[in-house]
Amino acid sequence: MRPRHATLTPQELEIMKLVWERDSATVRDVYEALLERRKIAYTTVMTMMKILETKGYLKKRRQDRAFVYSPVHPKSQVIGGRSGKDCAHDRGNEMTGGEAIEAHRRCQ
Repeated sequence: MRPRHATLTPQELEIMKLVWERDSATVRDVYEALLERRKIAYTTVMTMMKILETKGYLKKRRQDRAFVYSPVHPKSQVIGGRSGKDCAHDRGNEMTGGEAIEAHRRCQ
């Protein structure tokens, strides 16, 4: 089994952004949003959201027959708020393009 890392992968960050936009979301909500962008399996989204819960980024509650996930921390606290060399390195691995550049600037 692979070791768990506290930082977000690009795929995890993409899911988190969708949940932040909605304040809360089911796996189906996130799956349908991602499906508009690219082909992805429902079970992949479900697994990624469980991993985000395990890492402490999402919490879930039962609503009828589905789980509704919501962010544990606001976007600004997860994407910003770190400093130093680790921040610049970690942010570069988590984001792409302009986001990585902007995060690097905030870390300085």
